[in-house]
Amino acid sequence: ADLKVLVTGAAGQIAYSLLYSIANGDVFGKDQSVTLVMLDIAPMAGVLEGVVMELQDCALPSLKKVISTTTVEEAFADIDYAILVGAMPRRQGMERKDLLKANAKIFKEQGQALDKFAKKTVKVLVVGNPANTNCLIALTAAPSIPKDNFTCLTRLDQNRAQSQIAARLGVSNDCVSNVIIWGNHSSTQYPDVAHASVKCGDTESSVVSCVKDDNWLNGEFITTVQKRGGAVIAARKLSSAMSAAKAICDHVRDWHFGTKGDKWTSMGIYSNGSNYGIKEGIIYSVPVRIAPGGAFTAVTGLSISDFARSKMDETAEELFGEKLMAMEFMSS
Repeated sequence: ADLKVLVTGAAGQIAYSLLYSIANGDVFGKDQSVTLVMLDIAPMAGVLEGVVMELQDCALPSLKKVISTTTVEEAFADIDYAILVGAMPRRQGMERKDLLKANAKIFKEQGQALDKFAKKTVKVLVVGNPANTNCLIALTAAPSIPKDNFTCLTRLDQNRAQSQIAARLGVSNDCVSNVIIWGNHSSTQYPDVAHASVKCGDTESSVVSCVKDDNWLNGEFITTVQKRGGAVIAARKLSSAMSAAKAICDHVRDWHFGTKGDKWTSMGIYSNGSNYGIKEGIIYSVPVRIAPGGAFTAVTGLSISDFARSKMDETAEELFGEKLMAMEFMSS
């Protein structure tokens, strides 16, 4: 059967890099046919039509059908996956609070649409920022869908961290594994390589012992990953789209097919209060192992240093602050 996959913000630039990969089988496999549903706001309907034409002109065997729409009823009907990219972007002079207020409205509406129209098994990935809190808002507005069906994207941060380590060690990116992103997809996130490994030839060693520079690992490495999005905007005058789209594909592919062997990946998931002392009620990025079909479990029992603990608590505090603001906006 076709998989029905919704991408919101489909006329935007992340989607422009993303839609082709979903349609051509990079995410769900070449032999899985896909119906692609694209949602954007009414003023973007013309642009959306252009994207539809281009997808048709790619003549992709796995793309069965393209639906473009500006209404949530049509967009969310019977979908298997929802990739929520569309959000109010942060404009110059905007406080985080303003951003939260605008997005609380959007993601409350989308959560309600998921609740009403989507399959109860739908898997929802929130990309639009502030991603963790937007994800929490959508989840809260969709009580009939299990909380574990909602995740937010921290794979871009993980990929950024992994590539920094690979470059530092002069190895290819696939030699580095089990990097962790803890917490919020914001500048308080904690990229952690205490449990990461690097494989050279047949030997696997710890990243920490190979890098041999704790000052760099606890300083410049962390801030580079935390501020990378801003650095891209400063250089490109536009936000990261190609790398974001690649990370979305990685996240959804792993969620669909599962993680390999003993490896894990980072996803923002609902904190039920049982992992690493993170209190219940926020969407917090942790390492997870995923079974084929999508059921995931947080990786437990990792040792946490005092340094890591303080970083993990700091990003959790920020998330609880965002949650308070968001809930105010939702109820008003």
